[in-house]
Amino acid sequence: MDNRQKDELREKVACAALLEKAGWQVDLKESTARAVKYRRGEGEIVIVIHGGRGWFDPMSTSKGDVFDLATHLGAKTFPEALDHVAALVGFQPTKPAWKRPARTNPLAPVTNRWNARLKPRPGSPTWRYLAEVRAIPDHLIQEAVAQDCLREGPHGSMWAAHTNDAGVVTGWEERGPDWRGFANAGSKRLFRFGTHQPSRVCITEAAIDALSLAAFEGLRHDTLYASTGGGWAPATENELKVLAARPNTQLVAATDSNMQGDVFGDRIRAITTQAGCGFERLRSRFDDWNADLQEVMRRAR
Repeated sequence: MDNRQKDELREKVACAALLEKAGWQVDLKESTARAVKYRRGEGEIVIVIHGGRGWFDPMSTSKGDVFDLATHLGAKTFPEALDHVAALVGFQPTKPAWKRPARTNPLAPVTNRWNARLKPRPGSPTWRYLAEVRAIPDHLIQEAVAQDCLREGPHGSMWAAHTNDAGVVTGWEERGPDWRGFANAGSKRLFRFGTHQPSRVCITEAAIDALSLAAFEGLRHDTLYASTGGGWAPATENELKVLAARPNTQLVAATDSNMQGDVFGDRIRAITTQAGCGFERLRSRFDDWNADLQEVMRRAR
């Protein structure tokens, strides 16, 4: 098979097709429109990206195209991987129910779209979602609004800003009752809530977890509560390295209490080792800090 034929196979067979045929299932709660998380068994995760043409394993360094995925799933040789892929020509994997419709109009710049949205206010759909569904205390929502961290998203969803070290908005996490995603054409850096001159940085995997941890800790005045947005982009890692390089700084891995959270925690530990700054691993009782907060609020009723 020549390179032209291989390229045609790459176009005809999506990574999702291999995963679905092998019994993997989409994790809707943890997926976004541009990064679809597939699971099979405890600790087995593959995230499909680049419109279905690429993938990576967040638990290791494995990544690549559809042929690499066939090998990752068990093909012993490249010819065997070719056979697995070729057998799925014409197979259409199930589309996740939350996939947003194709956009016909060009997107405005990220900062323009962010500035065009309203800030949450008491009683607004986003405020009610955060307070009633996610159990975030009103005073913390108000503080996050004051720090310009939040915007009203469509259909009662929340937008939580990701910024670079200079404070420029590069994108936002999107969370709502029926939606999870990240800003179209935006880039993940860090969601930041709390002091701008921290001696302690708590890193979570979602902005709502960062707000939840701040609720548990009483919004410590020495702490920046940050979120990676559920991924580990090179730009996000660079932002963490900038924070770790500040004098007398401690990074706290407050990532999820599961295998993926531990992998991210190890990566944060490696950054602190290289930078020579402090490190701590902070674990929630349940999978994440918002699950803990919701349980506390449920028992308090």
